[in-house]
Amino acid sequence: MRFLSGLDPLTPFVQRDGDTSAAAQRNMEIQMGLLIKNGEIITASDRFVADVWCENETITRIDKDLVAPAGAEVIDATGKYVFPGFIDPHTHIYLPFMGTYAVDDYETGTIAALCGGTTTVMDFCIPGRDETPKSAWATWNSKSEGKACCDYTYHMAVTHFDQAAAAELRELIAKGVSSFKIFLAYAGALGLEDDELYQTLKLAADAGVRVVAHCENACIVCNLQAELLAAGKTGPEFHEASRPAWVEADGTRHFCAMLKATGAQGYIAHLSCAEALRETVEARMNGTHVAVETLIQHLLLDSSYAERPNFEAAKYIMSPPLREKSNQKVLWNALESGLAHTIATDHAPFTTTQKRMGIDDFTKIPNGIPSLEDRVRMFYTHGVATGRIDLNHFVGLLSTHAAKLFGLYPRKGTIQVGSDADLVVYDPTYEGTISANTQHSAVDYNVFEGWPVKGRCDMVSVRGNVQVRDGEFVGKKGIGQFLRRERVY
Repeated sequence: MRFLSGLDPLTPFVQRDGDTSAAAQRNMEIQMGLLIKNGEIITASDRFVADVWCENETITRIDKDLVAPAGAEVIDATGKYVFPGFIDPHTHIYLPFMGTYAVDDYETGTIAALCGGTTTVMDFCIPGRDETPKSAWATWNSKSEGKACCDYTYHMAVTHFDQAAAAELRELIAKGVSSFKIFLAYAGALGLEDDELYQTLKLAADAGVRVVAHCENACIVCNLQAELLAAGKTGPEFHEASRPAWVEADGTRHFCAMLKATGAQGYIAHLSCAEALRETVEARMNGTHVAVETLIQHLLLDSSYAERPNFEAAKYIMSPPLREKSNQKVLWNALESGLAHTIATDHAPFTTTQKRMGIDDFTKIPNGIPSLEDRVRMFYTHGVATGRIDLNHFVGLLSTHAAKLFGLYPRKGTIQVGSDADLVVYDPTYEGTISANTQHSAVDYNVFEGWPVKGRCDMVSVRGNVQVRDGEFVGKKGIGQFLRRERVY
């Protein structure tokens, strides 16, 4: 793959987790075989018409003119694309945050993901500052097991670091965690001090764990927020002013310097602006291993949405914030040229009522712009359908690159014999409109309300189990499995 040097496409398969679990037993009971015929198969590197035969949760044959045995399901994909299941590398389905909880759970959140073509979500297990990693792990498992409708894994957030935390983190690595999350934001709550950050990165480098970073300068953000509030600037339109682009760039530069010092490999979450991108380019030129994620929201929405009157702007509050429109061209160019590697959502669903917690103080507005269901079709509409992104690169940005970066490839992220039978049959001729009235997330609005879309995920399977037909969830709840991952470098 030309954009991620050093990521070997022949990486060994990831070990499966939980073969004796209740979820695995249910999955074996419902496997009858699935044949997808006559579709145009699109991977990050190939494009051809063939049939795909799936059994025992995996793809076992790809060829022309395959015939299904009795009892198998046959889906005619003539005139449609067959994509590998898409991966969202950045979601918050269960999330206690800013005095409230995200409104999706692992049922509604993963159903929304599936209806949008996402078959694997990478959620964040986030301990409180005074909570142990293993305690948070137990909490997140209690929310996901038996409820998730697609496969999932966690980035393990490190919100404090000492020897006890380090020991527990190593235990979790042994359970299949191969990525950490750190915050250079939210001082006093989730953010790490520099000595903690350094030690976390040293542990990550030793264990081959990739570190995902929220990059800002927490100290500057806190001071800017206080100054704005003291000046009576309390509305949501001042959120971006409290976290300007140069503050994100400063955090990005700092994280990259720490990566260089420790030898760890990093991943910049939700990069939003040209200034921060420049820092990653310079770091990579100097030998730092760092990949870049941007969000579908940052590609399509700009800061003017977060300035709408009558508190409507609160729906568009996230961190890093929506930026001035000129940044969108920079981000699109970065995706096209390989300077950015994945597109995520940072799905964090809070209702309009929850957003009103900050009616008198923008710092109390729960941060998040939910878009888990809309990522694929919005990127297809504005990327592929406009001729900006070709189909192979589309698959890479939405699936394959994340699978390679986070230790899931080739089990996930491609269509080949031996890979999980996570497949999306996509109808490029469909035309529709996004609306909160038809979405599957529990949140009560959609920031893309009324936007037209081209294409639809007609059929979506998870390990050969058909979960979506004609864009609607029809599958079995609770069949999602935790994905155990090995070290990624």
